[in-house]
Amino acid sequence: MCLLLGATGVGKTLLVKRLQKLSSRDGKDDLGEPPPTRPTVGTNLTDIVAHRKITIRELGGCMSPIWSSYYGNCHSLLFMMDASNPTQLSASCMQLLSLLSAEELAESSVLILFNKIDLPCYMTMEEIKSLMRLPDITACAKQSITTAEISARNGTGLETVLGWLQDQHRASS
Repeated sequence: MCLLLGATGVGKTLLVKRLQKLSSRDGKDDLGEPPPTRPTVGTNLTDIVAHRKITIRELGGCMSPIWSSYYGNCHSLLFMMDASNPTQLSASCMQLLSLLSAEELAESSVLILFNKIDLPCYMTMEEIKSLMRLPDITACAKQSITTAEISARNGTGLETVLGWLQDQHRASS
């Protein structure tokens, strides 16, 4: 099981829909126009078939107080942040620190996704790393942490996310 977590409005639902389409098309055509989405209130389970079935449990940002109820059976964690919203960055960083300190997630691999790099006002990876002190966070974390800049809207970086999921769930089988 893979958990997909992040604040409300960072693009989690769109990411899942895009990954599902990407995994089903076998490299043919483009992703097309982004499908409509609504903020998730609750949880969504989505199966991605990429060499084997990977179940992604997306939890709505409004559910962050009870995210810990879903940590059991989590092999990997996708944590999504909005790279175009500097005011949300500190809250997202606090959520990330809380996740990384959770004992139930100590063995989970983590992919931190910086979404919305297609917007003109996005922060660069260097700016985000500096503001969050990301090198310090990754050095202290028990988990293996990877980062990626993506755009769920236009598809940039989604092949990387899909490859990471395949690698993590191949290793956990």
